[in-house]
Amino acid sequence: MAKNGKPNDGHREGAVKQRSQTYNPKIDRWTKRDTESGKFMDQKSDNKPFKGVRKEK
Repeated sequence: MAKNGKPNDGHREGAVKQRSQTYNPKIDRWTKRDTESGKFMDQKSDNKPFKGVRKEK
């Protein structure tokens, strides 16, 4: 499990496990997916990717 570091240091310690993200160019948003079930979990409100979550190809 990823942990947050010190406040305001801007990074995470370790990777977020069992998650991936993909970019949807139609709506210009990054979407997070659970790798076990394949269900979409969350979507970013801005067009920046999630921190510490691997990207799908």
